Amino acid sequence: MRLILAALALTAAIPAIAQTGLPGTQSKAAVTAGTYKVDPAHTQVTWTLNHMGFSMLSGQFGAQDGTLTIDPAKPAAAKLDVTFAIDQLSVTSSGFSNHLKSKDFFDVATYPTARFVSTAVVASGSTAKITGNLTIKNVTKPVTIDATFVGAGTNPMNKKVNFGFRGTTTINRSDFGLGMAVPVVSDQVKLDINAAFVAQ
Repeated sequence: MRLILAALALTAAIPAIAQTGLPGTQSKAAVTAGTYKVDPAHTQVTWTLNHMGFSMLSGQFGAQDGTLTIDPAKPAAAKLDVTFAIDQLSVTSSGFSNHLKSKDFFDVATYPTARFVSTAVVASGSTAKITGNLTIKNVTKPVTIDATFVGAGTNPMNKKVNFGFRGTTTINRSDFGLGMAVPVVSDQVKLDINAAFVAQ
């Protein structure tokens, strides 16, 4: 019964949201100084690489935990620290998923997570270059993410300020000891990041 009532409440809320437009806007004024928690349900890293020259191949990781400490008046002082659940990676085949989780690639039994910790932020308008250290399989390498602010506002579901950004970067598999030798599979891996944060 509770589930039915919740569904009815959500259905009733949807037309109101549709009538007024999306709750989030590209105005950064909604973001106040503080520390925000990563939203695991709405944060994903999609990786894409060239598979043997035959096709492009993608998969995803979700965020497990993390925070973003930010002051819009001092964007260069922002600190980002996010942990990703590599052991929960998502692809379209269970067999391929198990292969990627094996010692041939991510060895998730030993290294279940990856982590990105920022070291510098250079902001310009609605974009920023976020430089930091990416750790996969206990190997840490510097990475720079080209990020674009998406929007901010009060989430009508949790009544808290939410905001997010999109980002892109490219890493080399060989830097982290990931899988088959080059050039059987492309060494370069493109990462497309959707990052969402919520007020605590």
